[in-house]
Amino acid sequence: MTDILLRLHRPVNRERTLAAMLLLPTLIIVGTMVVVPLVYAFWLSLHDVQASPRAERPFVGFANYIAILASPAFQHALWNTAYFTVVSLVVQVPVGLAIAILLDQKFPGRGIVRAMILIPWALPTIVNGALWQWIYNPSYGALNGLLRQLGLIHEPVLWLGSPIAAMNAVIVADTWKILPFYAVMFLAGLQTIPRELFDASTVDGATPLDKLRYVIIPLLKPFFLVVLVLRTTEMFRAFDLIYMLTSGGPAGGTTVVAYYAYQVTFQSLRFGYGSAVSFIIGAVGLAFALIYVRVIRAGEIR
Repeated sequence: MTDILLRLHRPVNRERTLAAMLLLPTLIIVGTMVVVPLVYAFWLSLHDVQASPRAERPFVGFANYIAILASPAFQHALWNTAYFTVVSLVVQVPVGLAIAILLDQKFPGRGIVRAMILIPWALPTIVNGALWQWIYNPSYGALNGLLRQLGLIHEPVLWLGSPIAAMNAVIVADTWKILPFYAVMFLAGLQTIPRELFDASTVDGATPLDKLRYVIIPLLKPFFLVVLVLRTTEMFRAFDLIYMLTSGGPAGGTTVVAYYAYQVTFQSLRFGYGSAVSFIIGAVGLAFALIYVRVIRAGEIR
């Protein structure tokens, strides 16, 4: 009996050994490229590490985290990030859903339109920032030139001249680039909805608004969750577009938390403090992701 059991277990053990051997290179790469730098960054956040001739790196515990949370500069950057995130989502989610619904309809050249709409998303963010920097330029920018030809303005407008105007200009530039992402995600969700549901709702006399409210939005909740989580975490890491357009200005009006982390780490050379800022950003993004999951799941239970 014992011999039979041993023979049965040998193939299982061989499969486990083979699986472990196949996973080992990936685990080594992940550990080297992700885990080790993450642990080292956390170690830095617990020490006072600055670019100075002295070699001491005194342990300060969570003093960096406490100083960050009490810093008016960080609080201002956090407020800017919240404004950037909320306004962007309020604008981008409905517009992206509308584009997806439009692309889901049958019309001549639909395939070409679907392909062309991906062009802004395919552009690197740095290129997108340079493009909108030229558009917003008060002297020779395309936006002022267009508005002048239409007779809507007579003097050039400083689109990046005030904190609120600059932040809204950044949101417009980000929206132009990221709308294809929303459209693709929601369009994929629309493809999973059976056509019979739309036909049945039409027979029942449902209006397009009724279909949106009672068919499309409820069935796209998993896609809303994915979009909200990905975009919120991405917005808390927004850096390159702001770096190209405004460099955090004017008067800190577009300094979001990721750009603030760049300032304290690579401009002020406070590496321990900057590492702590990065971990706080990650914690806030994770908190928002958990909130989204709980809210959407609670809606499904009801």
